[in-house]
Amino acid sequence: MPPLRACGATALSGLGLALMVAASVLAQAPDTYPGMPPVPDRNNVYSEIGVGKLSPAVAQAVPRVYVPHVTSSDVYVIDPTTLKVLYSFPVGRQAQHVVPSYDLKTLWVASVGDRRTPGSLTPIDPTTGAPGPMVDVDDPYNLYFTPDGGYAIVVAEKRLRLDFRDPHTMELKYSLPVPQCRGVNHADFSIDGRYAIFTCEYNGSLVKIDMIGRSVMGYLKLSRGGMPQDIRISPKGDVFYVADMHADGVFVIDAESFTQTDFIHTGIGTHGLYPSRDGTKLYVTNRGSHSMRGRRDGPGSISVLDFATRKIVAEWPIPEGGSPDMGNVSADGKTLWVSGRFDNEVYAIDTSEGGVQKIPVGTEPHGLTIWPQPGRYSLGHTGNMR
Repeated sequence: MPPLRACGATALSGLGLALMVAASVLAQAPDTYPGMPPVPDRNNVYSEIGVGKLSPAVAQAVPRVYVPHVTSSDVYVIDPTTLKVLYSFPVGRQAQHVVPSYDLKTLWVASVGDRRTPGSLTPIDPTTGAPGPMVDVDDPYNLYFTPDGGYAIVVAEKRLRLDFRDPHTMELKYSLPVPQCRGVNHADFSIDGRYAIFTCEYNGSLVKIDMIGRSVMGYLKLSRGGMPQDIRISPKGDVFYVADMHADGVFVIDAESFTQTDFIHTGIGTHGLYPSRDGTKLYVTNRGSHSMRGRRDGPGSISVLDFATRKIVAEWPIPEGGSPDMGNVSADGKTLWVSGRFDNEVYAIDTSEGGVQKIPVGTEPHGLTIWPQPGRYSLGHTGNMR
């Protein structure tokens, strides 16, 4: 039997190694927004949205595609297996986006209203696909949630402000004005959740928000006289990608310095950004027009950006023209679902080779969502999952 002293030394050596590994892991873990779930993989913010990672919270959700319409002010519900429209129901005026709640138990239809009708949020029960009573909410162009789920953030585009509300009742708690962000509309959060960047559509800029201090950290004017739309963080959290429908591509923004570092050309009218389920690619929708009211059968397309190289690795034109706008990726990662904004249709796009199936829907479809999606929680929009 070896000496007890040797055994003790070996045990202490093993304990020391374990402590060193633990310390290394802690050192790599970001100092997150209070109450935010931990970041499992510091090198891949999308590690928990992969195939097979559906939360128990969505176990009873019926697989459906929910399509809001700006002009017809209703939601069409599509069976993603048969590609058939099953039914529709009315919602508030000018429906914009269908947004999964932070706890994944509700889908909210954001309708901005018009001069005669106030804005509203309509809840959908994802276990039945049925809508509930509308909740009056001022100017909800889009909807996000704080990284701990404590607040819903209503993006009041016309009011130039962010309204922080109860995430369940939507009661207003406080507002944050963003006076230099005309057309505030889309957002994504840093890997640690401590700040978010919102796009400012009508003055070609971005605004960085301190989520803990509830304050504006600064504004960034983009080059090329742009019109920024969707925004998504890179897997490592070091940069943000910003789709710009006037610049016809994606701006690359350094996360910490909040500076523009690059521009990647994609296609005409760049609009939506959706990460692949394995976190290696970014699907970029090009709406085919610089106009808010584009023509039918335009030169719409999908560009596939490789996160690692920041290069476009595939281009998928919509056959016979189209206007791919906003949507998301199916739970199995095989289909990119996006609305055809100017063509009154929805596209189911094969993510292996870009094949497209078209489904006729209502008038001016916008921010659709496919549900359920993998992930532990939703930060908003059509499924910014983490």
